[in-house]
Amino acid sequence: MMAGEPDRTEKITVNLGPVDLGRIDLLVQEGHFTNRTDFIRTAVRNQLTASAPAIEHTVARRTLVLGTQHFSRRELEAMRDRGEQVHIRVLGLATVADDVTPELALATIASVEVLGAFRASRAVKSALGSRIV
Repeated sequence: MMAGEPDRTEKITVNLGPVDLGRIDLLVQEGHFTNRTDFIRTAVRNQLTASAPAIEHTVARRTLVLGTQHFSRRELEAMRDRGEQVHIRVLGLATVADDVTPELALATIASVEVLGAFRASRAVKSALGSRIV
């Protein structure tokens, strides 16, 4: 886990019809939301809250780490020295430290399944390409 790291956001694109967009703009104009983004974030959070039981069940069933998981060079070197490999399975954010070499990643990371964001150097992502689900 990456304690103390501020939450980062990922940018997504949403296409909406003109009527829905007009409704959002009306709510913004009337002061119910500060802007379109505020409305969309609130709507997403409300839907995720309503879907929480289904999400929790799926996380448990699929043995996913919920939240943030970080892999440091030291941690991966210790795994390599023990002859171990990790299957990264995260719902949230998974990161591999910038000083991890592609060779170390290949020796220690058997697979990567991230529902959310996976951050690693371009070289590590390229080396793990066939192992990223």
